[in-house]
Amino acid sequence: MLRKNTFSLLESEVRSYPRNFPCMLDRARGTELVDVNGRRYLDFLAGAGSLNYGHNNPVLKSALIKYIERDGITHSLDLHTAAKERFIEAMWCAILKPRKLDYVIQFTGPTGTNAVEAAMKLARKITGRTNIITFTNGFHGVSLGALAATGNKHHRKASGVPLQGTTVMPYDGYLGANIDTVQYIERLLDDPSSGVDLPAAVILECVQGEGGLNVARAPWLRRLKAMCEARDILFIVDDIQAGCGRTGTFFSFEEAGIHPDIVTLSKSLSGYGLPMAVVLIKREFDVWKPGEHNGTFRGNNHAFVTAAAALEHYWQTSKFTDEIAAKGEHLRRRLQRMEGRFGPHIRDTRGRGMMRGITCVDPAKADEIGARAFADGLIIERCGPHDEVLKCLMPLTTPEAELDEGLDILEQAAETVFRVSKAFEARSPKGISANPAPARIAVIARSTGASASKSTGIVKPGKAAVTRASGKKSRGQNGQLSA
Repeated sequence: MLRKNTFSLLESEVRSYPRNFPCMLDRARGTELVDVNGRRYLDFLAGAGSLNYGHNNPVLKSALIKYIERDGITHSLDLHTAAKERFIEAMWCAILKPRKLDYVIQFTGPTGTNAVEAAMKLARKITGRTNIITFTNGFHGVSLGALAATGNKHHRKASGVPLQGTTVMPYDGYLGANIDTVQYIERLLDDPSSGVDLPAAVILECVQGEGGLNVARAPWLRRLKAMCEARDILFIVDDIQAGCGRTGTFFSFEEAGIHPDIVTLSKSLSGYGLPMAVVLIKREFDVWKPGEHNGTFRGNNHAFVTAAAALEHYWQTSKFTDEIAAKGEHLRRRLQRMEGRFGPHIRDTRGRGMMRGITCVDPAKADEIGARAFADGLIIERCGPHDEVLKCLMPLTTPEAELDEGLDILEQAAETVFRVSKAFEARSPKGISANPAPARIAVIARSTGASASKSTGIVKPGKAAVTRASGKKSRGQNGQLSA
């Protein structure tokens, strides 16, 4: 077995995440990951938002195992199956009907990018126009059509051809909080000499995931929707990362009280990390002819099974939404505490629900904090035009104790990087300790010169070492995976 050199020798240089998180993962449960050496990590990345219900969620896992054991069909193209029917009915009963959303469901190829391609293609088919308005710092995928709608220079440069058919406009707040960018867009569209063609659609994220956790305010979204309605422009919301409960409600646009014409969903739709994507289309805009947009793997029945189980278990009542709201508020307070402690180094706290982060004034410091946090057992990525935002994207099911544990690691990493002085610590908000309680790490010792007590798992000063209570894999009293 090549093991040590397998990836460097045989995998393409295009790989990215292992460069920031150099470990070989083996198993996972909930918010916990364990590598092949038994080291435990807390996962604040969650498959870039595709694991909202955590790793190996027991409800979804049980439903999938039962389905597989009875030889339930796996691959079905777009043929009718019992698993697909159950998902459609669950989506209608738990999500669409209660929100008075009369959408039909299009099953695309099982990626968010493919859903975006389908949405843009459909908008052009409906209107007969080619231009689509996109927004600064938007991210919609890396296939050519979706990439044309994406702002990120790094990804755009790899296209190899001109990226056409879109016009980029300033997102809410891009030109400053007091500048109404909708008014700016209206002016351009209504001026026959502006050089901007009337678009088929606008496409946007209500919270920009890769672009820096920029949040579109509800009044801005309502004005943009009204602008589109007045000009027969279709309104597309890309809810691939911000949807499925990530911002506190199932759809990120619910807070604004709007009904988009087209919605794209993927990532956490299956709930189990299984590939799946759909486009939700207002019934009057479903003008597709059979097979005009298709894909071999649009019938992933294993994903239908786990998606239906997630909808039926978590979204029949408001209980889960209430839990997300409480955790999201707790996350906001913790991040604001960090902003208060490290003020000169932190520009702001941003995001919504459980899609939040802190912006470092110096992007290099964000990189250092992420690396330090990883060394201490936390996987957290960065986003924004300069990768300056540390992005918390933990599973929505993360227990508060693990939420705090991960945030303690993040805060300690920031303290180490920023080297906070005693004089600055004195400026911490009243009633909030400037020194959080030590994080509990049951399996690993801190690489910052700390060791873990075998009896309590509390990190204490000492030598840097990987501590094993025994060679056996076990589950501790707190239910955490250990080795």
